[in-house]
Amino acid sequence: MDEVDRTALVFHVQRFSLQDGPGLRTTIFLKGCPLACAWCHNPESQAPAPEMLKVESHCMRCGTCAEVDSDEAKVDVCPTGALRMAGRRIKVSELLEEVLRDRIFFEQSGGGVSFSGGEPLMQSDFVIAMATALRSQGIHVTLDTCGFARTEDLLRVSACVDLVLFDLKHLDDARHREVTGESNVSILANLKALSEVHRGIWIRVPVIPGINDDDANLEATASLSAQTPGVRRVDLLPYHAHGAAKFERIGKDYSFDAVLPPSAERMEALAERFRTHGLEVTIGGRA
Repeated sequence: MDEVDRTALVFHVQRFSLQDGPGLRTTIFLKGCPLACAWCHNPESQAPAPEMLKVESHCMRCGTCAEVDSDEAKVDVCPTGALRMAGRRIKVSELLEEVLRDRIFFEQSGGGVSFSGGEPLMQSDFVIAMATALRSQGIHVTLDTCGFARTEDLLRVSACVDLVLFDLKHLDDARHREVTGESNVSILANLKALSEVHRGIWIRVPVIPGINDDDANLEATASLSAQTPGVRRVDLLPYHAHGAAKFERIGKDYSFDAVLPPSAERMEALAERFRTHGLEVTIGGRA
């Protein structure tokens, strides 16, 4: 297969992002994730196939969608746009043309293109093809990963990108399994393997009250980050409830309704804890 014809399932392309690496960026969100974090702000990313979203506030109960069988057909006939598909298959050549329209913004801001999700490593061959094409054009490329993937895929992709954003959700294995559905053993092993070959790693820590914001976990995370070669900074990402409406749109319950975002004072105190380990720390992941 010609690499420009390689395809991936993408559910969103976000322009002018400030949260996914340095400068102004275009972030490509790929579908499919092996974790099932209950607080996920992109729950439509988890399933590795296209799925239908329903915006209840736009639905006028006309019954038009009931007259057709497939989800795609329902979306096509919906007169109000209440039904939408999350996930489109796109070629490297098509996506490259789309993102290069923003080259001037990348050049002026020191930005580039980021791969996020979902988990981009579930579609690693596409990411490699796309990243290689972008870097041949002088575009800075970032990978945002949860780290739960085959080590060989992580290392193959990391060799094609300038920066890796590596999520650490919880260092206790039992607790990690409880809140994400999977063990963290391979994640931590992958971070070690990555640190041996890559010198551009930013650790990202989603701060979820009652889940991973206890002193023991944060101290362990700060210590690991400081001791890992190649880690250049830590981003502390405060919990927000933006994903609640998205859970509703895909017909799932959201269990974090009662959870309040951490205060600015709390986040600054946490950042200071990480700084005492000699780490560069940002709150919110901004460049």
